[in-house]
Amino acid sequence: MNKQLGMDNIEQRVLLLAIYKSEPNETLQDILLTLENSKLFDLKTGKKYLKNLKNLGFIEGSNLTLLGIEEAKQVENEFKL
Repeated sequence: MNKQLGMDNIEQRVLLLAIYKSEPNETLQDILLTLENSKLFDLKTGKKYLKNLKNLGFIEGSNLTLLGIEEAKQVENEFKL
């Protein structure tokens, strides 16, 4: 886990991965609602995580940055183990 980037929270890491794996027509709000429905977190917490991901430079607007894509790939590899 990459604690120096504030990515020690598993729920936040799952959110980043979900954004990375999302369909082209899915919005960030759609992803938050899907994860809320799966009981990962409530919408308020999800929005806080999303804001943090933006502050960390992983998301710009509604898209992942190159940094965000690289971090999401690392998360994906960790879950494959």
